[in-house]
Amino acid sequence: MLYLIALPLLVYLAFKEKYKESIPARFFLFNNPKFSKTGAIWFHVCSLGEARALKPLLALLNEKEIVITTITQTGHTEALKYNAEVRYLPYETFLPFWIRRQKILLVLEAEFWYLLFAVARRRGAKVVLLNARISDKSVKRYLQFGWFYKKLLSYVDTVYAQSEVDKNRFIALGARKIEVIGNIKLAAKIKHSQEYEKPDVLTIVAGSTHEGEEKSLLAAFIEFRRESNAKLIVVPRHPERFEAVYELLKEGAKDNGLSLSRFSNTQNFKADIVLIDKMGELNNIYRISDIAILGGAFNKNVGGHNPLEPAHFGCKIITGKHFFHQKELFKYVHHVQYVERDEIYDALKKAEELPSSIVEQTVDLTPIVNKILEK
Repeated sequence: MLYLIALPLLVYLAFKEKYKESIPARFFLFNNPKFSKTGAIWFHVCSLGEARALKPLLALLNEKEIVITTITQTGHTEALKYNAEVRYLPYETFLPFWIRRQKILLVLEAEFWYLLFAVARRRGAKVVLLNARISDKSVKRYLQFGWFYKKLLSYVDTVYAQSEVDKNRFIALGARKIEVIGNIKLAAKIKHSQEYEKPDVLTIVAGSTHEGEEKSLLAAFIEFRRESNAKLIVVPRHPERFEAVYELLKEGAKDNGLSLSRFSNTQNFKADIVLIDKMGELNNIYRISDIAILGGAFNKNVGGHNPLEPAHFGCKIITGKHFFHQKELFKYVHHVQYVERDEIYDALKKAEELPSSIVEQTVDLTPIVNKILEK
């Protein structure tokens, strides 16, 4: 009933750039057939970050049959880079008719879909939660529907939790076999793909920014620029926002006598403000930056983004206080400033005196690999 009621909205959203592939595939099975393989190792991820997190694990399984489902277009694009069959995960109504028997299903983070677990298990697959977490923001809601999650978790063989806190929350929801292994994103090898020359001035990158954040960080940069020779590189999280962000930056640059360029046009960083309107460049930009303002944590509803990449390249990290989805990762990153939007300028001034951010921790993937390969 809900699916039928939502059909007009789904059709409308399917015409938006962000959903033009995912919604037709997930809700109408357009170009989204069943996997051709059976008995494979099946990973389910939501979006870009989770898809990237699979890389070190898949490297240890390079001779095995792998299939992957995703939710978002960015996650799907990233998953296509692997030697695997890739599909969008259909809406739950279709799963009993779509799922084929696989050896094991590994579901990353908080992708808790009842029929996904139930049908996969009925088809003979082991179900494993990998990198499992329950955020501070979500725990109350999970406990309110504890009866539902107890039933859902009854189909799960093993939970590999990110932390002891997550383990205790899963115990409260009725999960059975739980092991704490840390966050598998710590196992990823962070690389850059291009060797850009570092600008000869203090370089600030605003990485993975969301709507509303660019306005605050631009204002802080303009104020900071009045007393320090610096340039700003802005990398929005979602490509469909490139035009809107460019218009915002153009207005700010014009009003303050600053130069602005689009990276897709110039392929350089000569302007005072540079918009990166091209995917796959963020690590290359972190590599040549001094300070990273990490987006996604200045808005209350996003939950932050991965701090391991800017820390790996030695950036001094500034981020917001709403990083609830990345809380476990931030635990391993030192020398980070957590500020509100109106404190970004003060944080930029303070950053010049602080050491670079560093990562301290690794994770062992051996228990997961053993679980996957056991008969």
